[in-house]
Amino acid sequence: MLQDYPIATSTRRAAVPCTLETERLLLRRPTLADVSAIARLANDRRIAEHTRRLPYPYSQDHAVAFVRTMADDGQAITFLIEHNYVPVGVTSIEWREACEPELGYWLGVDHWGQGFGTEAARAVIDHFFEQDDVGHLHAGARVANPASRNVLEKCGFQWSGVELHRFEALGSSAPVDRFRLSRSVWSSLKNWASSTRREG
Repeated sequence: MLQDYPIATSTRRAAVPCTLETERLLLRRPTLADVSAIARLANDRRIAEHTRRLPYPYSQDHAVAFVRTMADDGQAITFLIEHNYVPVGVTSIEWREACEPELGYWLGVDHWGQGFGTEAARAVIDHFFEQDDVGHLHAGARVANPASRNVLEKCGFQWSGVELHRFEALGSSAPVDRFRLSRSVWSSLKNWASSTRREG
C-alpha cells in the first residue's frame, strides 16, 4: 500500500486541501502538531524502501520540513490520513510536470492490510476529478510492491509501462510499474458504483 510523491516542477497552483471523510477515515492537512506522529510512522525501512524520496532513518526534523514544505507548496494537495483520530499515513496529489498530476501515498506498517490505502486513495481521486478539469491521473508502484499495485488497480488505474527510479533509502534505482487513470474510466466506475448501491 505504498507509493511515492513526485517532485512538482510546474507552475500550477493546487487547490487548498479541504477535509475529506470516508466510511472509516478522515483526511486533512498535516500540521506541526502532527510531526511526532508522522516521524513515528515514517521511520521504518520497510516504508522507505518503497517510496522514492522518504529518507531512512526518518527524524522529527524530516517531518517538520515535510509539513512546512506542504504548507507552502502550490503544486501539491496533501492529506494526513486518520483512523479514529489517529494518524495512519499520508496521501497526496502533486504535479511533476504541467498537466501531469500524480497520486502518492504511504501507510504506517501497523496499518497495512486493512484497506486504508484503497479507501484513502479513492477519496483523493474523487476529490481531484471533481475539482480539476485534467483528463487523467498518474501513479507508480515499485515492481517489488504488489500491495501498492493492487491499490491502484482497485481504484481503476491501468498499467502503462515500467520505468527505473532512484530510491533514496536503497541508494540505487529500482523498476517501477507506471499506471494511468483517465477521467472517463473514473466516471464509469463512479456510475457503476452508484447504480450498484441503488440496486442493493
